[in-house]
Amino acid sequence: MEEIQAITAVHHPMRRRIVDYLGLYGTSQVTGLARALEQQVGSISHHLRMLERAGIVERADDPTGDKRTSWWRPTRRRFTWSVDDFADSPADTMLARSAERANINTQIARLSAWHRSGNNDAAWSRAAFSTDSLAWASAEELAMLSRALAETIDTWRRSIDTDDGIERRPVFVFAHGFPTSP
Repeated sequence: MEEIQAITAVHHPMRRRIVDYLGLYGTSQVTGLARALEQQVGSISHHLRMLERAGIVERADDPTGDKRTSWWRPTRRRFTWSVDDFADSPADTMLARSAERANINTQIARLSAWHRSGNNDAAWSRAAFSTDSLAWASAEELAMLSRALAETIDTWRRSIDTDDGIERRPVFVFAHGFPTSP
């Protein structure tokens, strides 16, 4: 089970962007993060310290050996949790619900931004996808699907050779599975 501190830390909008950036680009210097995310260095440093306290990022050695610069790396790539994990604490349940809403808003905002962009590149437009399915399942079977999707995405991510000279762009993949009625 995730700690509530980690869940609330990563679902702050700027911290989510930092975690996503480090997940894509790996170990990064604070000034590079600030420039890429169009933020002040002090603000990025503050958010990195909050993420560090939650165990989501950690300080890294400067690859050049210069001890005057601040480098950071992610400690993990995936967060899996449910609001129900915090049913014993009303305060934590409230925080988890807020983080859940923030996560859904982030996902929908990214999808909306993609659609608003006009999708001018035909190859990327053909590659982008949307999928949904309606089926009968038990809670155990839905949890099994969640694990299988996570494993599939991890396998796919590891299969990509980023040093082969092929043009790549950051891509965002998300799926939701939940009980419903037709």
